Amino acid sequence: MTSRSKEKVAAAFRKLFRSPEKLDNDGAGPSGSPARRGLFRRHRDGVSPAETAASLPASPAASTLAKKKAGGANDVRERAAAVRTRRLMKELKEIQRSQDHRPDPVFTVELVNDNLFEWHVRLHQIDPESDLASDLRELNIPNILLHLIFPENFPFAPPFMRVIEPRIEKGFVMEGGAICMELLTPRGWASAYTVEAVVMQFAASVVKGQGRVVRAPPRSSREFSRRRAEEAFRSLVKTHDKYGWVTPALSDG
Repeated sequence: MTSRSKEKVAAAFRKLFRSPEKLDNDGAGPSGSPARRGLFRRHRDGVSPAETAASLPASPAASTLAKKKAGGANDVRERAAAVRTRRLMKELKEIQRSQDHRPDPVFTVELVNDNLFEWHVRLHQIDPESDLASDLRELNIPNILLHLIFPENFPFAPPFMRVIEPRIEKGFVMEGGAICMELLTPRGWASAYTVEAVVMQFAASVVKGQGRVVRAPPRSSREFSRRRAEEAFRSLVKTHDKYGWVTPALSDG
């Protein structure tokens, strides 16, 4: 090998084994640009690949995909809210029209704090020959007050309904005023059911179940509240999901 060839080989080896600092200074190799030099130094100093990845900007494609997913979820929620609102507005108008044209409506509706998705329903008429109707007349109670809450996915899911007053025992009325009625469960519900159908079904069930107004102080120390009613209803749904829907004996209320 000539002396000139030896010098070329030596120069190539010197260039190959130069220190990272020298590479940084002359801009050659993987740390040529300032941004890449910073990344090179962070790796050299022990920075994890996860930290390095986090410091890099998200790709335009990933950002666009995330925005599309978020926008799609918002669109679904907005459409569901619009369906619920239109349905309840329609039903409320029909009920109010019926109330205005009848001097003695079977039931009347009021919004709770002007909230379209929460109603108070006053049931004025049940079977006049029933013991429950007799109790109401004797105690001078003009109606049965029901509380309805409509979920976000109504009318594809049932409203939650409970009795507020008076307190009723038996009649398929449970703790907290929850109501044991298949129509109010996810399996028993159909989107074609109306609020009127729900109320009239309750009026029939509470009489069929031999409901009576509670006169003595309640024997149970548990609170009579919406929370307690929701707990009782969730337990009811789980039981029927497991064993099927069997109408309890009248003696069980």
